[in-house]
Amino acid sequence: MPRHEPELLKLAGLMALLILIFGLVPAPAIAGCSDAPRAGVDWNGCAKLRVRLGGEDLSNAQFDKSNMQASDLSDTLLVGSSFVGTDLTRASLKNADLTRANLTKAHGNRTNFTDARMVKADLRKAELQRSNMTNVDFTGADLSKAELGRVEFAGAKLHQTNLRYANIARARFIGASLVEVDFSGAYTLLTRFEGSDLTQTSGLTQEQLGIACGDDETGVPAGLQAPASWPCEPDD
Repeated sequence: MPRHEPELLKLAGLMALLILIFGLVPAPAIAGCSDAPRAGVDWNGCAKLRVRLGGEDLSNAQFDKSNMQASDLSDTLLVGSSFVGTDLTRASLKNADLTRANLTKAHGNRTNFTDARMVKADLRKAELQRSNMTNVDFTGADLSKAELGRVEFAGAKLHQTNLRYANIARARFIGASLVEVDFSGAYTLLTRFEGSDLTQTSGLTQEQLGIACGDDETGVPAGLQAPASWPCEPDD
């Protein structure tokens, strides 16, 4: 027997053992981009541009880092679903139920969330500039450090909502219900608070009010004063 043959036999046996072991380990799950829409579907990283999913039950579905530009998810059940890093540019989620949904770092301009339910949703560091969030229920939601410039919050319910360090420049809160909202560190340049009641909010400073917009009907928190610069010129 050649001198190196025992070593080769040992190596072959070891490789066979490894193949046997790893052959018993299940392969990692792969997103089923061609799977039909259903609750719990895994569309992570999938291209789902301009798809129509209105009225579907997509509870606990996975859309992380997927491309959903211009897709229609109106009236869709999305309770507990995940949209981490998802592109929602010009998508419609009108009247969708996004209770406890995770939209961390989701991004997209002009996304339509009108009348959606986003109770306890996570929107930390989301970038949703110029989106329509009219009449959205944000009770208990976390929007800290989100980019929300020029977002329309008219009629929205923001109770116990976290807006710490969010960029809400030129956003409109006219007619919104602002109860126990935390505005600590929020960027409020020309934020529209006309007619809003801020008396039950926290974290606002005189400096934040000074660069924001209000009017005679804006209620300011205790210890602060309505700036002499109010009211602002009409927004362009």
